[in-house]
Amino acid sequence: MQYHTIMTGQKIDGIEVSNAVKDILKNAVEKLNSENVVPCLATVLVGDDPASATYVKNKHNACEKIGIKTKDHRLPIDITQNELDKIIDDLNNDKEVHGILVQLPLPKQLNEFKTVSRISPIKDVDGLTPQNVGLLAMGKSIFKPCTPSGIMEMFYYYKIELEGKNIVMINRSNLIGKPLYHLLLQNNATVITCHSKTKNLDEYCKNADVIITAVGDRTKFKLTSDMIKKDAVVIDVAISRYEDKLVGDADYDDIIQKASWVTPVPGGVGPMTVAMLLKNTVTACLLYTSPSPRDQRGSGVAAGCV
Repeated sequence: MQYHTIMTGQKIDGIEVSNAVKDILKNAVEKLNSENVVPCLATVLVGDDPASATYVKNKHNACEKIGIKTKDHRLPIDITQNELDKIIDDLNNDKEVHGILVQLPLPKQLNEFKTVSRISPIKDVDGLTPQNVGLLAMGKSIFKPCTPSGIMEMFYYYKIELEGKNIVMINRSNLIGKPLYHLLLQNNATVITCHSKTKNLDEYCKNADVIITAVGDRTKFKLTSDMIKKDAVVIDVAISRYEDKLVGDADYDDIIQKASWVTPVPGGVGPMTVAMLLKNTVTACLLYTSPSPRDQRGSGVAAGCV
């Protein structure tokens, strides 16, 4: 009797990768502490949206575990733009604060672009100020948006080759699609950006070596195995509640039977977003406390960790 083994792809474990990143960061923080330096992240939350409050709480918990100090600013939902600007200015000038994170979205009376632009570029740990977005496009950025850089970290960790690969990205947002496009280009991939107005999306997906999907609404889009080619890599960035459970865009159990690598939801991209926020905060601290470039050669922490 002949037995046939069903071959399946491999899981890209975001929890494993994020823990590896956090172990490195924890060591860097301990070295900073030995020089009497404590990295500090200031968070700004406007209003009492439960989801936003949970996100901020999770970020504070992650910071605490590796030794990053946090300053929590909870502001009333009816705060004015001028009042919020003043708080950001104070944080920009606070020498104890190395990173500033304004939790988005903001209430309607506040201008998100103006608010984010107010953050000092050297404290912009979300990588969203116009200066850092421009540097990213030029391949010169230090602070990269957290979710895109987390995705890249997973590619590097699992040694998934990107050079020369055809990548379909189903997202064009400022938070994910646009910055990730530049990071993929910098790794010599060929990138096609798809969105809600793209025609024949299935055909693009079937020809892709890598699919990165971030739609976030299962009622509008679901990626299944008949939409991908054999041994494709699938990165599922989306997360939403559907039929009383958390899901991404991809049917994980179906797709892993055909793909070579797949991220689960939850436990895939999500943990990496927080890990890269921690990385950006430690990097901001190192930049702030480092000597000028001409003096850096002999600096212990700065020379070893940046």
